[in-house]
Amino acid sequence: MAEPALRPEPADLVAAIAANLARVVHAPAETLRLVVLCLVAEGHLIIEDFPGVGKTMLAKALARSLDCRFSRLQFTPDLLPSDVTGVNVFDQRTNEFEFRPGPVFANLLLVDEVNRASPKTQAALLECMQESQVTIDGVTYPLERPFMAIATQNPIEYEGTYPLPEAQLDRFTMRLALGYPPLAEEAKMLDEQTHEPPLESLGAVARADEVIRLAERAREVYVEDSLSRYVVALLRQTRADSRLYLGASPRSGIALLRVAKAKALADGRDYLVPDDVKAVAAVVLSHRLILGPEARSAGLGGEEIVAEALEKTPVPV
Repeated sequence: MAEPALRPEPADLVAAIAANLARVVHAPAETLRLVVLCLVAEGHLIIEDFPGVGKTMLAKALARSLDCRFSRLQFTPDLLPSDVTGVNVFDQRTNEFEFRPGPVFANLLLVDEVNRASPKTQAALLECMQESQVTIDGVTYPLERPFMAIATQNPIEYEGTYPLPEAQLDRFTMRLALGYPPLAEEAKMLDEQTHEPPLESLGAVARADEVIRLAERAREVYVEDSLSRYVVALLRQTRADSRLYLGASPRSGIALLRVAKAKALADGRDYLVPDDVKAVAAVVLSHRLILGPEARSAGLGGEEIVAEALEKTPVPV
């Protein structure tokens, strides 16, 4: 009788997935690690960056790193909600309607250029992102775990686009940017992509059940009451900022705590410390803040506002 294979430690599995991504995407190691933490936190990711820096490649590399189903949607102005979620089709042979699931029924969903579809189509993602289910004609269909949506958008090209509403942005657990790689890395990337693209030979390093187990372990990370109050105090600090139209929501506090717990797990701990919250606060909160005229005229972004809020919020000891 063969002995059961040893399960990798959570920290080792997170590191293995991030290292696998680094074989394809030439981005900072911490950025790639945050992508994996978003997955472990059972969240959704929006990547906002210039064209051609590897946003789509990153999503494909994550899908190939996991042994699970991948689906891609190219959002365009003529896309309909049923093109996302699926549709009931009348079958003349059985004289009944048959449900044909849409691309959203996958473990990893890539939504390219999410702001190019109409608000009606964008709204088709709301239920699946918040509740991991889809309702069609009064019937609810659960989505298979793990489920993660990765959306991309271009921050400089707004002609013919529909900016995401606050309710949609609030459902994205974190926002990341890849940036341009250093000179040596970009030269290496050019050689790879014109010789043997590494994505084609990229293999899976984790199974779907291992990702689910990681997420469950992250949920079990111990959080002291003082740290929960610290997160709430941080949220309230943004709400009290007169330079903002809208501060961080309670949903953002849940997302912040989940990502912080995932970071603690990836660091090999089963308890949370204040530094876990501080390390991920900017990527989780900044895109949810609605800046007022004063902040915009001063050239401030969400990241700077979050950094100031962190400085003003007393850290529990």
